Amino acid sequence: MNETIEQQIDPLKRQRNAVILAHNYQRPDVQELADFTGDSLELSRRAAETDADVIVFCGVHFMAETASILITAEQLRDLKRSHPNATVVCYVNSSAEVKAESDYCCTSANAVKVVASLDHAEEIIFVPDKYLGQHVSLQTGRTMILWNGYCPTHVRIQDTDIVRARREHPRAIVMVHPECTGPVRKLADQVLSTGGMCRYAGSCDADEFIVGTEIGILHRLRKENPGKRFYPAAEIAVCPNMKRIEPETVLWSLQTMQHEVRVSPDIGTRARKALDNMLRVTG
Repeated sequence: MNETIEQQIDPLKRQRNAVILAHNYQRPDVQELADFTGDSLELSRRAAETDADVIVFCGVHFMAETASILITAEQLRDLKRSHPNATVVCYVNSSAEVKAESDYCCTSANAVKVVASLDHAEEIIFVPDKYLGQHVSLQTGRTMILWNGYCPTHVRIQDTDIVRARREHPRAIVMVHPECTGPVRKLADQVLSTGGMCRYAGSCDADEFIVGTEIGILHRLRKENPGKRFYPAAEIAVCPNMKRIEPETVLWSLQTMQHEVRVSPDIGTRARKALDNMLRVTG
């Protein structure tokens, strides 16, 4: 009798003292294999707290490599030369080299709190997602220098999708991600990170929700709230890079221990400062 993927993974996890972390946008079958599922901030905290020797991280790396949102360290250095007194805030889904050129990291969950803490900053450079930056600017009242990047998955969600979804589900609460465009955010009842969406859906009295982000999160929302209904704002909001990971990929990673993520000591030390600054101001 052939063993299932999960049956093969379990003894390897014990042998390697491994933990599996999966982003909310992962395929449902990958989320089901994970020890913890969450957004970037939640997974970062889990990774920092774990005593595991091996972390199998499902998904976040590819988010950082999406071409339309990517900024290189050299491009950021050029921008800093044009604004020598600026404080640099970078989205956590950026490369280690970009983090090393930044003063603070942030996630979609804590970006507003990070920027709000920068009373001392003469100027603020925010990279690389301009729509998240616009949302933060509106929430904090701070004018920021925005990199012209965006998430190609979130820009697929249009304001017409929200109008259509509201017409089809008039009682539903509309939750959208801050990486969505301005017109979409204006039509929403709540603008939240994926972790924020999960917490809000669990605590809200409403039983119907329109969800404006990558559709992978619907699995977690439905699993955690079996008595409630969740509708995608746009079925085409699918991140192909997130879907590269399959249960077989997780098993293969534990079997071969290949593609270990390594960061040079110099880059790592400088990048850690931006991450530590984020945690210092957000708790």
